[in-house]
Amino acid sequence: MKVGVVGGGAWGTALAQVAAANGDETLLWAREPEVIESVNAAHENTAFLPNIQLNSAIRATGELHDLAPCDAWLVVTPAQHMRAVLATAPAGARHLVLCSKGIEEGSGELLHAVARQACPGADVMVLSGPTFAHEVAAGLPTALTLAADDLERAEQVRTRLARPHFRLYLSDDVAGAEVGGAVKNVLAIACGVVEGCGLGQNARAALIARGFAEMTRFGLALGAQRETLAGLCGLGDLVLTCSSTSSRNFSLGLGIGRGQSAAELMADRRTVAEGAFTAPVLDRLARERGIDMPIVAAVAALLSGWARVDEVLEALLSRPPRLEAH
Repeated sequence: MKVGVVGGGAWGTALAQVAAANGDETLLWAREPEVIESVNAAHENTAFLPNIQLNSAIRATGELHDLAPCDAWLVVTPAQHMRAVLATAPAGARHLVLCSKGIEEGSGELLHAVARQACPGADVMVLSGPTFAHEVAAGLPTALTLAADDLERAEQVRTRLARPHFRLYLSDDVAGAEVGGAVKNVLAIACGVVEGCGLGQNARAALIARGFAEMTRFGLALGAQRETLAGLCGLGDLVLTCSSTSSRNFSLGLGIGRGQSAAELMADRRTVAEGAFTAPVLDRLARERGIDMPIVAAVAALLSGWARVDEVLEALLSRPPRLEAH
């Protein structure tokens, strides 16, 4: 199975490193000319994944049509650009493995729905879990969920990508895998705010637990399985991104908690904190469906400038007590 990677950022490059581990030629599509030149000439992505020597079997290209012969595409474009990129894909049946996390802002669609609309003939899967790109690229142990409607086809992809240090667990819960990855980005921003405000580890642990309850409520409303949300692509990913400045979303929240505006923090970033785009649409969807997600609503208010950090914290801390299971 020939693999192509759509997206030359840190995560796309790390996945290309995994795919090329046995010397199998792997094509990496990137928009940035400097990324293409760096990968092909120096076997390094100096812009997004510096200090990692890449396998020489990885070849970068700026032409998406060069990936036409690939049997599987690992799609790692930012969530808000996925539809536009896939709309330019050459025709042909292939596995589309979605490795980005988020919800499309305009439509409110999960990304597997976006991919199926953009590429009607493709077989769509979701790869999600607790991963930092630099650790994956360096060969450190990682475990993820590969979710698909057809587990036999998913097994073909798993066999091609799995390594001793890159473990893949199969699931038939595509919606659950996507919800976990999307919601945790928003909750990571909230945890960064808690850290930036100096509210302590107790507060962060409480926020992770209550945030997981919000994730579960939203996921179950969309047909996700509770076990998926409690696994690698839900709770596992949530714990990782809510606990480290290596998380772009956590770092964004950290800056907000320290008094910087979301607008100036976003303007200063070359990489995408996907939770900033997911928060408002997730808040909207929750309100439309009558799902109680106060932490998500608080993050959306902060990012939009509707509320200050002190106002949001006061509103959350003054909520009436309730049964923990609710």
